[in-house]
Amino acid sequence: MIDMKKRIYSILLTGLLMGVSFAVFGQGAMALPVDPKVRTGKLDNGMTYYIRHNEYPKERADFYIAQKVGSILEEEQQRGLAHFLEHMAFNGTVNLPGKTLLNYMETIGVKFGENVNAYTGWDETVYMLLNVPMIREGIIDTSLLILHDWSSFIALEDEEIDKERGVIHEEWRSRSDAQMRIYEQLFPTMFEGSQYAHRFPIGTMEVVDNFEYQVLKDYYHKWYRPDLQGLIIVGDVDVDQIEAKIKKLFSDIPAPVDPAERIYYPVPDNKEPIIAMATDKEAPYTSILLFYKHEPMPKEMKNSAQYYMVKYIMDIISMMLNQRLEEIVQKPNAPFLYAYVYDDDFFVAKTMDAWTNMVIVKEGGVEEGLRAIIAESERAQRFGFTASEYERAKADYLKRIESMYDNRETQKNEMYSREYVSSFLNDEPIPGIETEYMLFQQIASMTTVEVLNEVAKSMISEENLVVAVTGPEKEGLEYPSKETLLNILTEAKTMELEAYVDAVSDEPLITKEPKPGTIKSEKKLEEFDAVEWTLSNGAKVIIKPTKFKEDEVMMNAFSWGGSSVLPLSDVPTSKMLNELVMLGGLGSFSAVDLPKALAGKKASVDPYIGTNTDNLSGSCSPKDFETMLQLTYLCFTQPRADNEAFEAYASRTKSILESQNINPMMTFMDTMASVVYDNHPLAGRIKAEDIDKLDYKKAMEIYKDRYSDIQNFTFVFVGNIEPDAARESILKYIGSIKPTKRKETWKDTGIEIVKADVTRQYDKQMEIPMSTVMLLYSGDYKYSYENAVFLGAMTDILDIVYTEKIREDEGGTYGVSVNGGLSRIPKETFSLQIFFQTNIDAKDKLIKVATDEISSIAENGPREVDVQKVKENLLKKFAENQHENRYWSGAIETFVNYNQNNPKEYETIVNKISVDSIQKFAKDILKNVYRKEIVQNPAQ
Repeated sequence: MIDMKKRIYSILLTGLLMGVSFAVFGQGAMALPVDPKVRTGKLDNGMTYYIRHNEYPKERADFYIAQKVGSILEEEQQRGLAHFLEHMAFNGTVNLPGKTLLNYMETIGVKFGENVNAYTGWDETVYMLLNVPMIREGIIDTSLLILHDWSSFIALEDEEIDKERGVIHEEWRSRSDAQMRIYEQLFPTMFEGSQYAHRFPIGTMEVVDNFEYQVLKDYYHKWYRPDLQGLIIVGDVDVDQIEAKIKKLFSDIPAPVDPAERIYYPVPDNKEPIIAMATDKEAPYTSILLFYKHEPMPKEMKNSAQYYMVKYIMDIISMMLNQRLEEIVQKPNAPFLYAYVYDDDFFVAKTMDAWTNMVIVKEGGVEEGLRAIIAESERAQRFGFTASEYERAKADYLKRIESMYDNRETQKNEMYSREYVSSFLNDEPIPGIETEYMLFQQIASMTTVEVLNEVAKSMISEENLVVAVTGPEKEGLEYPSKETLLNILTEAKTMELEAYVDAVSDEPLITKEPKPGTIKSEKKLEEFDAVEWTLSNGAKVIIKPTKFKEDEVMMNAFSWGGSSVLPLSDVPTSKMLNELVMLGGLGSFSAVDLPKALAGKKASVDPYIGTNTDNLSGSCSPKDFETMLQLTYLCFTQPRADNEAFEAYASRTKSILESQNINPMMTFMDTMASVVYDNHPLAGRIKAEDIDKLDYKKAMEIYKDRYSDIQNFTFVFVGNIEPDAARESILKYIGSIKPTKRKETWKDTGIEIVKADVTRQYDKQMEIPMSTVMLLYSGDYKYSYENAVFLGAMTDILDIVYTEKIREDEGGTYGVSVNGGLSRIPKETFSLQIFFQTNIDAKDKLIKVATDEISSIAENGPREVDVQKVKENLLKKFAENQHENRYWSGAIETFVNYNQNNPKEYETIVNKISVDSIQKFAKDILKNVYRKEIVQNPAQ
């Protein structure tokens, strides 16, 4: 077998790349420069660091410590301890005992789970403090101290270890769904002979429940050491100051003496195909994973121009092949419901890559689906890609890179932080977007379709092949034998195929130029530093220029009405409108052809019919503003029906919905809809039998009707846009749409939470015994923005309390979800929902804890410290939102619809939050409250 990546190198080196610039590629193996905006270094003890000053957002920074350590390094008696250790990092360190770490971070608005978090993988463990406010030097010092202690000074107290066993056991319970159980069946075969076969990060509960304290401590001291650790600090910081602090603070961590070798475990080659099969009674669909394994890029070649050449080629091939697969999916009787290809790690392995094919098929469709996905790779291998396919893919690829380049001054800390984490863990190059932009432009200009087709010949091979078939386990459903699958693989080389024909059109989006409207009136919207126009057709346009993103303009259009004005005579069609109306594309272009027509442009528009409003959301590059408006014009005037596309969609959707019924959570959702909304037809989910009731013709008629009243719409544009420059396009494509002179508002559909206390417990057969609990408090309550903010604060307070008392003290669940909302239409009501999953033996106690804590807030008030934590977090997020186009778009919509100025009022309201005000609010909403308790228990 010729390895795929080696094949690409061979193409580069033997001159098949036409017009190669030797200034770039003649020295391709030479190291690229590191982005000068990031400072990198290594301490004497071996610890690596990356520091970058970045002011988006202002006065915020991210702090990471990445460990080249994961579950792959565990011994048999340690399975699960890498992940367990990650949890223990939040349960006390030498310098920050107990919950001091979490308590301190929450007092400055840095929330556990949202801003303070970590993850454990097979080959790495990464800890992070995100969006930390850089307002005092003490915060910087404490954040660095936390990283310091995570490095080598986690307390690992016996009592805390025992408390965390329950939390992790419940995490295992909640995450051990059908997909996880299937992976546990597949991995021993897929990774036979490799450490990856038996090292899932969650581990085994036998180890988690019973390991001796010293075993965890031994793992920690063996593997958490500076030569395997990297610090990443990105944000509004003084780089010199941070570097000096790192050198001083982390110097007390000694370099390891005779350290254990950090082995990167290989994945064996296989000459004969590996066939792995797994089923589960709760599996929601049938899938095929087809891997063509190959060697990853050598470490010494990653920081080179050749690395970017290989990346470009494989990304482009993936894009072109995925476009072909998407065309197949949208045809009636397609051989698969979904298909996607990419080149990356062999599933979870760091030491082996794979050209990967992911396919979802109908039940009983494995053989047809496997033949079809192999056929498409074979077709590309034999006949290659067309020049027109490549030109579109290249244009889209370069547009994406250009957008990143244009936004380079306003990239969030998170983008750089993750890039440097990947650089440390995976040796990914970090030359900076300026260098990457230049490289990709040069690579694209010199890479021909002939080069791509040469590489495509090596995409699939006869060796290092792995096939994994998964699906539901049910009576009457049979899967092909391994012999049958092997025969399909053998027959692939001899199947009869024809070259792909690329149907393209050079027709413009709009063939007949619309007659522009005029501006009837204009005024300043002082509250938002925006301008408002009323057009001659009655539509309103609001424009707020910003510089938050150089390459972003957002559009939000809305009008009262929505599905609330539709009759209940055809509920399935009404509920599926948003999925149906864009199946056919727009104007003269089908859903397949429209992306082709938009190649190289960054512009999209999506209509959405909500409960009470009709909406369009769009976004674009400033350069493609006119294209976005052309799409908007077509959404109003030329929606396109496509019966063939509808038939394909209905078929695949029905298959997916039929498979979902075996998931216990579907039963829980159905029960919730029944109990909470008394079986109102609009409340339940769409089921497989509803698909046969869909009326596509009627759906298109409803859509045309909902978007026929342009004079009721308000269009909000926020971003890098100037009113004078946008005027001509807006008048042409929005102002030209003819009005119907119809005035509408929303209607009361009659759907509301039942006004009664209800307790419903029932049993459900399931593979992993688990109780699922939902508590719902609801009732009538006057809407005001202050009340809405107070309810949000109360849910955040409960989140803190439940994390402490249900997760940590009781070890009863991995997490409690708390959500609250205040509605003003069709009626003024409130709801507060608490959701968690747990062991059946613990559920009654945890329900009591959850209920008692709500009552305690009303009777005694919340704890002062919790109130202050929540206020800090709310104000911190509010400050961050001020630099988001999406936030201002939503704020303007609220102002237009309700005359409510959220930005102006918010800080004043938050500052009113106190122990007394939250207690009073809680007591008030609970005066006339209705309580629902729904519990799904495992059948015994």
